[in-house]
Order: sequence, then structure tokens, then C-alpha cells
Amino acid sequence: MHIETGVVQGAKMIFSYGTAAVSFGIASKLAIETIKNSSVLSLAVKTLISTILVFIFFEVLPHQPVGVSEVHLILGSTLFLIFGAAPAAFGLALGLLVQGLFFAQFDLPQYGINVTTLLIPLFVMSYVASKVIPKDIAYKDIKYKDALKLSVVYQGGIVTWVAFWALYGQGFGAENLTAVSTFGIAYMSVIIIEPLIDLAVLAGAKALNSLENTSFVNKRLYNPAV
Repeated sequence: MHIETGVVQGAKMIFSYGTAAVSFGIASKLAIETIKNSSVLSLAVKTLISTILVFIFFEVLPHQPVGVSEVHLILGSTLFLIFGAAPAAFGLALGLLVQGLFFAQFDLPQYGINVTTLLIPLFVMSYVASKVIPKDIAYKDIKYKDALKLSVVYQGGIVTWVAFWALYGQGFGAENLTAVSTFGIAYMSVIIIEPLIDLAVLAGAKALNSLENTSFVNKRLYNPAV
């Protein structure tokens, strides 16, 4: 997952450091809340699993450069539903960092940009989930329409941030607008696939009731919020 090198340059990069700091601040707040509701060990285990999965999503699953970035099957809503907001956030951030350190060093200067692009939509999706998914419903029992809503929010958020960075860095020239549009159209096709994957994974969770009340999954996966 990366914004193409050179899209944002020079002093403009400073803004990305600020947005990344805000992203990590929100993730840390969510982590503290997660620890209060479970434990440090539970957060660490779910974060580790999320990180491994994110690395697989980035490096193993098909990904294609399109326009100003790449089209990936990131499965942010899946990570959120299974592990919770904080483990998903740190999993995305750490998976992105591992990719940059060992496989895509050219991406490291854009780390602040890319981590913002992945995390802020996740936080927005978490808020939307609290509003659209009834508190008396466990995540394993959500319907397709709710999974679709989460996917639209997350993938739409990513497209919005990529467009912002491209326009912020390169302006509103015809060539840049075409590249942004091409990426947006290609990336939103993920929405067709992601809700189906979410439901398939949740169906698997139903069949694995032994995971309930373990450190491996989000408590809300099996239990209502009330």
C-alpha cells in the first residue's frame, strides 16, 4: 500500500507527520480502552495476528499499481470486526512498517501519508459501526447491508485520503485528476468483494465458538454490547 513516490514532496511532507501523530494518538486512546476491557496480553495477541494478516494482504494477495497509488484488498472492516479497532489500527500500522522496512524501502518516506490513509478511515468506520450495528447484535450476526456500510466507509475513506494527498501534492492539473479518478474507480471495486469476505469470515467465527472469551478475537465478535 503506498502513495507513489514524489506525489508529496518537500515541506508539504510536514503535514503528513502531523496527521500520522493524530492517527497514533487516537489508536493509543483506543488501546487504553481495550486494555481496560480485556488485558495487555489480549491487545498484544490480537495486534500480532492483525500485523501478520496485514503483511499478507499487502505482499501476498494480488495488488496492482493504478494511478497515484495501488489497489489492495486490505480488508480493514474484516480486521475491525474480528479483532477490534485498536488491534486493527496497530496491525495496519505495523504491517505497513514491516513492508516498508524489508520489502519496499522506497515507501518509508511516505509512511506518515500511508498510515494516515489507512487509520483515519478505520476510526471513522468504528464510529459508524457503533451507530449502525444494534448494540444487542454480536458482530458474528451482522447482515450483509451492515457489512457493506462498513466497507463503503472504509474503502471510501481510503480513496478520499489518496485523492487528498495527490491533489495536495500535485495540484489540480488534468493529468493528476485523471490519475486520481482512475485510482478511485479501480479501488472502489473492492467494495464488491469485501462484504462477502466479511460474512464468510464471520460465518467461520460462528463455527469456531471455542474462540469466544479468548485473547484471539474481539469480545464483541461473540457478545452483544449490552
